[in-house]
Amino acid sequence: MLTHSTRRWLAGLGVAGAFVAASASPAVAVEEAPIKLGLYFGDTTIATDSAGKVESTTVYSSAPVVLREVTVRYDYRDLADKVTLAAETPSEYCTTPEKGVLLCADPFEIGVEEWGLGGIAPVVIAPTKGAKDGDAGTLKVTLSAAGLDSVSHDAKIRLGEGVDLAAGPETEESATPGGKFSSALQVSNAGETTAKGASVIFYNDYGIRADKHYSNCTYVDDELRSCHFDDDLAAGATYSASLAYRIGEDAYAPGAEYGEIIWMTPAEFEDFDAYLDSVGVSVGKPGTDGKLSLAKLPTKAGTRGFQADTEPYNNGSALIVKVTGKNGTDLQAIGDNASGKKGDKVDVTIGFRNNGPATLDRSRGGSAVTHMNVEIPKNTTVVAAPEFCSPIKGEEWGEPGQPGGRVYGCFPTPFIKAGDQETADFTLRIDKVVPNDTGAVKINLPCECDGGFYDDLKPANDVAKILVNATGGSGGGDGDGGSLPITGQSTGLIAGLGALLLAAGVGGYLVAKRRRTRFVA
Repeated sequence: MLTHSTRRWLAGLGVAGAFVAASASPAVAVEEAPIKLGLYFGDTTIATDSAGKVESTTVYSSAPVVLREVTVRYDYRDLADKVTLAAETPSEYCTTPEKGVLLCADPFEIGVEEWGLGGIAPVVIAPTKGAKDGDAGTLKVTLSAAGLDSVSHDAKIRLGEGVDLAAGPETEESATPGGKFSSALQVSNAGETTAKGASVIFYNDYGIRADKHYSNCTYVDDELRSCHFDDDLAAGATYSASLAYRIGEDAYAPGAEYGEIIWMTPAEFEDFDAYLDSVGVSVGKPGTDGKLSLAKLPTKAGTRGFQADTEPYNNGSALIVKVTGKNGTDLQAIGDNASGKKGDKVDVTIGFRNNGPATLDRSRGGSAVTHMNVEIPKNTTVVAAPEFCSPIKGEEWGEPGQPGGRVYGCFPTPFIKAGDQETADFTLRIDKVVPNDTGAVKINLPCECDGGFYDDLKPANDVAKILVNATGGSGGGDGDGGSLPITGQSTGLIAGLGALLLAAGVGGYLVAKRRRTRFVA
């Protein structure tokens, strides 16, 4: 059975995106600086008795760019007689100019943002009949585009015996905010070959916290990210351990928190970890609360070779935690005021604050925590708008960041912690000086779209004023009408997760979804 590589599959589930979003944000390009490209192709371990894996190239750019006349050259001569490479879908645009080289051209333009674009020139890496456990070599990938310098990346390709790790059943638990619970971690060796150890990664919602930090697991603060087991897993056997968790005191209730569990071989985890390292992300640090153990079997003597999972689609399971009790939150609109003379350009900082007590987390689905409209003061013109806001006229939506609108619909991040706020700037040109020229920031608006928040503890502060040339006592500010300084941590309104979803190929859906949604009056 032909399988996609573990790294690519995990990215599709959101695991890689979650890790990266928690640790990185898109770089900001220097205006008019020369465009520089970056390239990544994942290290890959394949089973010698399999049909191989599908992997593709990811390209990064120092600034948004449209690539033309793109070619990707796969040089696998170092792996001669060990693997073959072929286009995932037979194409006239992929040729073999010489043995051990595959050259693929793309006849279409490719738009690339700073956070990157994956899925370019996908190829099947398959073992030859003569391949054996322990074979390894380097695949050199080079991408060229018209008018830009070529970029290359060396990927490690390894071959090993095939095993089949199967995750246990979905588990369901229940707890109140701050409450503790335990959950079974289960894996079976569904194949006919002894698995020489196993690794597992976790993609848990923010509200699921580790109550113990085991020495063979890794953590970022209280977030469990991975565990590693060195003991052999016998063919046909099932193993289990119990994980100690708690629900965060700021978890929203009543509600639910979710987790994903993905098993893989140690070699495949090394491949995945190399990908995370390439984007500056760590799986965390080992704990100090002792070792988490699966049922132990005698370890065979000898050197551990490479292993790859032949059926990665049964590697995943899920954890569902029903959060009981009552723990809501209050989102409060943030307005601003500015002053100037005719023709001046002024910035107004708008957004919203989470007054708590609960954190709002929509990260798994990538939908906005609230839907926000910004109404522009009548005697001003928007000359610069945030990229997450689009002008609305009737049911027609403009482009993200487009100037000149009178009303903007904004889609903030999918996560805001209790006590944090998210703000961004609109730049307005004052066309006519009118005292108390008034606009508004409105949050928690009904919307025929995903996400949003409709159970606010204090709806009265869901609207805040934007005032230009305010007179005494009528300043804009928070949703209660008073003037408050903008304080506290701002996480930014463009989320890293959304950027990675775009890079993973979900961008077309997200953009289409945003353009067809409309707010309900």
